[in-house]
Amino acid sequence: MNLKTYINLYELVKTHKGTREENRALGLEYEKIKNEPVKQLEVWTKKHTPTLGKPLLSDTFSTYLYGMTLTLVIIAFFLGFFSGVGLLSYSGHEPVNVIYYMAMVVLLPLATMTLTLFSMFRANASQSLLVHISPAFWMEKMLRFLPQKAQSSLQELKINPLLSNWLIIKRSQLLALMFSLGLLVALLGMVITKDIAFAWSTTLQVSPNEFHSLLHTLAFAWRDIFPWAVPSVELIEQSQYFRLGEKLDTQMIQNASKLGEWWKFLAFATLFYAILLRFGMWILSMFGFKKALKRSLLSLEGASILLREMNEPIITTSATVEKKNVVPQGSHTMQEVEDLDGSYDRTLGWAMSSDELRVLNDSMQVITPMAFDVGGANSLDEDSEIISKCQGEVLFYVKSWEPPTMDFIDFLEDLTRVADKVILAPVGTVEDAYLPKIKELEMWGRKLQQISSDKVWLKRSSVKTLSRESLNAES
Repeated sequence: MNLKTYINLYELVKTHKGTREENRALGLEYEKIKNEPVKQLEVWTKKHTPTLGKPLLSDTFSTYLYGMTLTLVIIAFFLGFFSGVGLLSYSGHEPVNVIYYMAMVVLLPLATMTLTLFSMFRANASQSLLVHISPAFWMEKMLRFLPQKAQSSLQELKINPLLSNWLIIKRSQLLALMFSLGLLVALLGMVITKDIAFAWSTTLQVSPNEFHSLLHTLAFAWRDIFPWAVPSVELIEQSQYFRLGEKLDTQMIQNASKLGEWWKFLAFATLFYAILLRFGMWILSMFGFKKALKRSLLSLEGASILLREMNEPIITTSATVEKKNVVPQGSHTMQEVEDLDGSYDRTLGWAMSSDELRVLNDSMQVITPMAFDVGGANSLDEDSEIISKCQGEVLFYVKSWEPPTMDFIDFLEDLTRVADKVILAPVGTVEDAYLPKIKELEMWGRKLQQISSDKVWLKRSSVKTLSRESLNAES
């Protein structure tokens, strides 16, 4: 499941909802995922996506989103790179203060990740301040003012606020990660190409031992594995910088070769706080986005109706048909059945698709090991092969409003030579809840009387269901 599925479903429920019969047939075809509504919506969307016009709105949006994200990622990386170069610039007259760089790779990531966690809890709100103050949100807003091809279709796309908030959160973590990568590349590049003298200086009254304790705490993640990446008390004492006039301390000049050792701590601090922790936040945001996508998919307008049509039978058997809906005892056929059995050896449908047969069996609450569509586009050889497999008791659906043709009569006569019993069940339209009209039943009764086969029985009423008035009242 991805954002394309959401947008395709968003577009489909507005333009192509499908018939109730089609939706129920698909639900029966994928009955194994009946308790997984998200997967059902995915299957339905995938089946009907070809009905949408080209280019797909989902493709247009994905292209726009990819292009915008790629642009922002490149900008974020170079912002991080040049920020690192600026923080590490060394003129040769005074050392580089490591506290500035530490604030950028430790303090700033921890602060922004804390805000991100709060924004995740507030992502349900349509107007989330913590989400909308994200640089990712405003960078895209500014980029939209640049000349670009007008995307009128995207202006009409209304994404669930929950989903759009998580999209911003996920993208902001990716941009912050790329910014941090830029900082690390700048640090490594400056260390390799320049001989930088690092020092630390602050107006606060902090002793070298206290500063060492702070750095030892910050290095908890790697100090046991890489102890050499934690500055010693001696290095901290030698690199403390007091700006008194324009001259460096004599001791600092004498130990200038050691001041460059700070880069190891700075590199590990960048790697852990600015990159690894941020990568973890990015993974967390991806999980949150997936969860939001599922919720948005289920809450999409029309999705609940679609799921109900896929999972609920078109007809529910709870009462018998009123007498005016059935053929009276004086009908034109001598062999009639009132109700259908729960199972049959075979089920046939004249000029019906396999999906229609599946829905009919579900509506009639009939279980059958094999169901075949016959007649229609089938060749004589195909129908003959199906007849050869129809031993036992056969339920045969026909469209009640279509009068029987000679092809049908020939098929039925051939079928009676193989089957033990044939229950002919005329069915009406879906709109009529599959109930045939009385005159249609009489027409089929007269035709079957001409066949005079003791194996053929007519189903008097199409289904054991509510009366027409009750069905209309329900709807």
